[in-house]
Amino acid sequence: MWSPGTLMWRAALCCVLLHTARGLNMCMSGSATSCEECLLIHPSCAWCAQEAFGKGRSLTLRCDFRQNLQRRGCDARLIEYPASSVSVLQNMPLSSKGSVSTQYDVVQIMPQKISVSLRPGDQTWFGLQVRQVEDYPVDLYYLMDLSLSMKDDLDTIRNLGTKLALEMGKLTSNFRLGFGSFVDKNMSPFSYTAPKYQENPCNGYKLFPNCVPTFGFRHILSLTDKVDRFNEEVQKQMVSRNRDAPEGGFDAILQAAVCKEEIGWRKEAYHLLVFATDDVPHLALDGRLGGLVQPHDGECHLDDQHEYSASTKMDYPSLALLGEKLAENNIFLIFAVTKRLYVIYKNFTALIPGTTVEILDQDSKNVIQLIIAAYNNIRSKVELSVWDHPEDISLSFTATCQDGNPLPGLRKCADLKIGDTVSFNVSVEARSCPPRGADQSFTIKPVGFKDRLEVSVDYQCDCGCSRTAQTNSSICSSIGTYNCGMCHCEPGYLGARCECQEGEASSMYLGACREAEGKQICSGRGECSCNQCLCYESEFGKIYGSYCECDDFSCARHKGILCSGHGECHCGECKCHAGYIGDNCNCSTETSSCIADDGQMCSGRGGCACGRCQCTEPGAFGDTCEKCPTCPDACGTKRECIECRLFDSGRLADNQTCQRLCKDEIITVETLNTEDPGAVLCLYKTDNDCVMKFTYSEHASGQSILTALKEPECGGGPDALMVLLAVVGSILLVGVVLLAVWKLVITVHDRREFAHFQNARSRARYEMASNPLYKQPVSTHFVETDFNMYEKSFNGGVH
Repeated sequence: MWSPGTLMWRAALCCVLLHTARGLNMCMSGSATSCEECLLIHPSCAWCAQEAFGKGRSLTLRCDFRQNLQRRGCDARLIEYPASSVSVLQNMPLSSKGSVSTQYDVVQIMPQKISVSLRPGDQTWFGLQVRQVEDYPVDLYYLMDLSLSMKDDLDTIRNLGTKLALEMGKLTSNFRLGFGSFVDKNMSPFSYTAPKYQENPCNGYKLFPNCVPTFGFRHILSLTDKVDRFNEEVQKQMVSRNRDAPEGGFDAILQAAVCKEEIGWRKEAYHLLVFATDDVPHLALDGRLGGLVQPHDGECHLDDQHEYSASTKMDYPSLALLGEKLAENNIFLIFAVTKRLYVIYKNFTALIPGTTVEILDQDSKNVIQLIIAAYNNIRSKVELSVWDHPEDISLSFTATCQDGNPLPGLRKCADLKIGDTVSFNVSVEARSCPPRGADQSFTIKPVGFKDRLEVSVDYQCDCGCSRTAQTNSSICSSIGTYNCGMCHCEPGYLGARCECQEGEASSMYLGACREAEGKQICSGRGECSCNQCLCYESEFGKIYGSYCECDDFSCARHKGILCSGHGECHCGECKCHAGYIGDNCNCSTETSSCIADDGQMCSGRGGCACGRCQCTEPGAFGDTCEKCPTCPDACGTKRECIECRLFDSGRLADNQTCQRLCKDEIITVETLNTEDPGAVLCLYKTDNDCVMKFTYSEHASGQSILTALKEPECGGGPDALMVLLAVVGSILLVGVVLLAVWKLVITVHDRREFAHFQNARSRARYEMASNPLYKQPVSTHFVETDFNMYEKSFNGGVH
């Protein structure tokens, strides 16, 4: 069962090995003195069990590449070369619908059982497919915090059952609902323990003077399809009161997960556990504050009253124990928490597989929408988990999701629709051989599914020729065991046919113990006895080889560890285990840690080296180079998060990936501060021609922060009348200005011409005072006396 990639890899390997045979040959340079030891050196090594093969040569020459053995005359039928293989034992087809009539036969993973035969160091692979079938039954258990601060939430969900059943009926025809509540351990310092608070912890509390006694966890309603029962039970509930802020919710989650019969979880249904609270939980070791030193045992402890009886006897459960029990019982945990707790519980989801977190309103009024969104989110992804993983087996996953592109290192697919089918290739390799008869098995199952793939493993560590071994064989001078073409002599005897006794020596024997003429006998690290080197023992490790030329301790180290602990030292060279490369095997080939949330390798801003991203884009940083305020695409990437988180629009709002890809904190403000030197200003034009502005910066803690305007900036539309008046007024104003300018120019011109006239007149040739044609006029004045005398003279003359 080989993939095209595997066949090409093997062909390339053969070419390399044939070439390598002329130089360093890892098979021949090993310490193999038996067929089984040869097979452990490398998966490409083979053993020749032919009796006459290698006569007169070093015995280790029986261990070589298969092609070399055949070329040197070994019969192909006598070559021991086991290979890894896969056999499918059960392979029922995938179901298309999870209807009531076929729910017990619903198949969501294919195949269901396989057998893998592994040769140590040799890789093989198998494929599996997973489908989220339609109309699958759903069990939902609502676990509610009933501390005093949740009183308004309790009032809100009193009719939750009917509304939730109506909405879930659109997604499945088989829905059941249950209810439980919790507060905290009824002991100091977690609760009020004075006698006056035993019956009423709210005694003396003016805002709410009456409440029920404190309790750890109380199972109220088993899973049922009678939603009216849910409403009735919720309406009977009253809040209680504890002393410190954290609650005992993890106690309640564990009991709801492991008390399968009491809760009523069905094997053939999706199990949803909704955990509603407004505060942080107590964790493991917090119980020591109250003197509880016994760790939680992970068992069900409900008494006849359906209350958690070990609340004051055992510590709070750890996150690891919670994750184990939730996965064991195929339960999807949904954290429904207030906004201020979102980051805390989001961190929990990274530690507990199969969990999601949603933001709950202060009074739980959005709880139905929250549950529906969480359910759709759960059904939109498939993630594989491995159970009972043997330590000596290495697994590597490659996911092929809806786009058809293989994603090496990933074991999950997201953004799926109900009914979609995804496939995974699983590469498996055994690093060593377990004790004889210790065949092992493991299980692969999608998180939260009851369906699983059971894988049984047997190891190809023994040679077939060993089953016909002959003791005291005549071939071995009757003092040895003939096994797989060679003799294993009794103590005190040496040689290819046990023909020598220890202590015998001759020049002929000594010559056979030199690697070449002029070299030291047995490389100076052994003694020659009966044409064979007996290597010295070393406190550092094993010395071996035909001429004691090899050892298992002279290889490269990393931090003082030989071959970094991820490989074996063979004759001065590290032979790395699967998944590691490099001279000292310190470089992991695993790339899953380099895959960003958007599915890109190192966010497309770098490369993956030794399991860590090396960012090449200037300004990029983060575990997957996901942070880069100065990158050219930073504003564009963050724009999509602004659109989907604030306005429920854009590309990410359609395929339900907003919460997965957009984890940055977003702060909305009325006025945007653009003076911050550590922030990058981004803006874009919306569909209605408005401008949206936001800044992108990185907090000292490493968290990305987006600060955005609450609403885009939009200018008002123009007034047509005002535009007309403005145009007419502008034309008139321009006309008046032009007239004024024209008048000014004319006035200046006239004054200038008049000045020229005056100047010309003043320079005339004659002046009025020197004109010969002009005489000054003379004025004559007559007085009265002279006139009378003239008159008389005139009159007298006449007479």
